[in-house]
Amino acid sequence: MMDAGRHPNIELLSYAEVVDVHGYVGNFQVTVKQKARYVDINRCTGCGACVEACVWQDRVYSEYEAGVGLRAAAYIPFAQAVPLKAVIDPQSCLFLTRGKCSQKCIRVCEADAINFEQKDEYRDIKVGAVVLATGFDLTDHPTLARYGYGTYDNVIDGLQFERLTSAAGPTGGKVIMRDGREPESIVFLHCIASRDDHAHEYCSRICCMYGLKQAHLAKEKTGGQVYQFYIDMRTAGKNYEEFYKRMQHEGIHQIRGKVAEIVEDPNGSGKLLVRGEDTLLDRYVEVPADMVVLLTAAVPSHGARELGKLFGVSVDKDGFFAEEHPKLKPVDTTTAGVFLAGCCQSPKDIPDTVSQASAAAVKVAGLLSKREIDIDPTVAEVDREKCSGCGECLLVCPYHAIERVDGKAQINPALCKGCGTCVAACLAKAITGYHFTDEEIVAQIEGIFERDPEPVW
Repeated sequence: MMDAGRHPNIELLSYAEVVDVHGYVGNFQVTVKQKARYVDINRCTGCGACVEACVWQDRVYSEYEAGVGLRAAAYIPFAQAVPLKAVIDPQSCLFLTRGKCSQKCIRVCEADAINFEQKDEYRDIKVGAVVLATGFDLTDHPTLARYGYGTYDNVIDGLQFERLTSAAGPTGGKVIMRDGREPESIVFLHCIASRDDHAHEYCSRICCMYGLKQAHLAKEKTGGQVYQFYIDMRTAGKNYEEFYKRMQHEGIHQIRGKVAEIVEDPNGSGKLLVRGEDTLLDRYVEVPADMVVLLTAAVPSHGARELGKLFGVSVDKDGFFAEEHPKLKPVDTTTAGVFLAGCCQSPKDIPDTVSQASAAAVKVAGLLSKREIDIDPTVAEVDREKCSGCGECLLVCPYHAIERVDGKAQINPALCKGCGTCVAACLAKAITGYHFTDEEIVAQIEGIFERDPEPVW
């Protein structure tokens, strides 16, 4: 991140979002909304004085700390943020929401960077190629309620546990419960809302390995009893299986089976009872736990589907961006010039994400190095003499490849994918799909039913 921030040819637009896209490969017109952060980033030094002075200290949910820590209304997202600049949350700042605040942040800012008059700005940027890397979120599927998530304080998800074990986290790397005590027993539950016909059918792929890593850290930091309930371990990767075998010798209890429910101990011990099955020993098990960690499904990030619509990128049945071909073009999309990197396409671990990001970068470099771009000849064309200008084709085209010019439809071959939707929708029969004309299709049908010659023996 720091290398990207310092590179002279890279411009970072933080706290911004894409709101509109026009054009095609080599000629995209992208409108970016630069949201008001109420801090002048050219003056802000990232000293954090405004954060310390904010009267709304430790009262706002911290997105970075995943809910196990709090922040102020004025905050720096995290210690290694690039760019390292403060931002004021308009949803929680007392001055922006109520107009009443002592504004201590302004008085302590020596750089005079606080500006409550700042407004959202829009920028039009011309680019030749786009890489979508929107990442993933953890699921909030209703299935989690069965395990007490949101009901019991000490039932947390994997990301929250990750922040507890981090030296830069809210607890300084100490694994503690909500009441400040160190847990004596921790249970990790794999495949929560993942590989589930009632939630998400797919495997989230990363859960087994980060669950094993977190179990190792839990054992190391607390010295307590650590349990893992799993369906099966999927450790496909370099040295992954070896790490799994190492964990088996660290005293971590591995229980193959699903958990049915989590309830409070009726005896008043304050512990949670994790009830499930051990399919290897064919028996019912009940494990008392101080803390339960749910290794939940990875799902497409919030807003990814809407962003995909802007760039004309389709999604699969699970909501992830769909690649043009799963084997031959794993980083390309059906929109020329738009590429994929990371978990926006499917759940994947860090090595695979880095590999795909490198592939996307090479694709972009190869594309921009050309003087001319090769396009697929399987496109549609409008006979302007027949076109009535009704606009039906504009409505049905999934790739936004058609526009009205001088009252007639005109197809941009750089955007057209030859799907044939406009050909079928045209009331005047003014559109021809190359390589799929009526004559060609009829010839193919006749060829199928043509009688084979008598075999020669």
